[in-house]
Amino acid sequence: MRLPNNRARSGPAPKHTGAVIDPNFDAVVARLRAAGCVFAEDEARLLLDATTDRAELDRLVERRAAGVPLEYLLGWVEFRGLRIGIRPGVFVPRQRTAFLVDEAVALARAAGRAELTVVDMCCGSGALGLALVTELAEQTSLIELDAADIDPVAVGCAQQNLEPIGGRAHQGDLFAALPPHLRGRIDILLCNTPYVPSGEIARMPPEARDHEPVAALDGGYDGLDIFRRVAAEAAEWLAPGGHLLVEISEEQEQTASAIATDAGLTAVIAHSPELYATAIVCTN
Repeated sequence: MRLPNNRARSGPAPKHTGAVIDPNFDAVVARLRAAGCVFAEDEARLLLDATTDRAELDRLVERRAAGVPLEYLLGWVEFRGLRIGIRPGVFVPRQRTAFLVDEAVALARAAGRAELTVVDMCCGSGALGLALVTELAEQTSLIELDAADIDPVAVGCAQQNLEPIGGRAHQGDLFAALPPHLRGRIDILLCNTPYVPSGEIARMPPEARDHEPVAALDGGYDGLDIFRRVAAEAAEWLAPGGHLLVEISEEQEQTASAIATDAGLTAVIAHSPELYATAIVCTN
């Protein structure tokens, strides 16, 4: 089972063009390396850039060394070139999940519509919806964007990220969170459902297992519990020809395809070797 543990790194390290080097840099790098941080130099630069207060820097470094996700300490995550606000208790979008946006952009461009209705379900920070709308803004005259999550902390985070572009975030259980007028009108439904089997959670990196919400990770006995629920109602909410895009693992391809077909959807599996990502694209 492939575990979704490749976090979206928080952007490129700031470039130091002058001769002056922060005297704290080597010490921070050493502390992070000792704690097992693979990208210690990049993370050190980001933490040094986040504060000029030595006491605050020491606090951030110690929390990072203790396993707190870097993104929680910085308050943001880089995702498809965007700086997305993030806060403790909200799922951190993985770099591989950008593949869902890639696929959605291709579908939207192929359709060539001037108006789109987009929903980001199990939205977390709202990164998927924000990235898709940003990518399509120049070629689509009107995009209606709604996001939904069962976690109120995630909804608050998503609302803060989406409000500047006119998006709305709703709290509730899957489709129950959505405004009724969206029924039968959704062109693109992005859904980053939890897909780690319950038995695999204990094997995940402590950074994810101990700090991120388990509801955003645990997908039930085979990892597809939430996908089953989404697929069961998707045809009712998608527009004719609308698409549901969900991240899964390679091992789940056959079962996920059967679930989608049983729900009356046409399913295609897509892969990105570069991002080590697998998605199921379901069409109504």
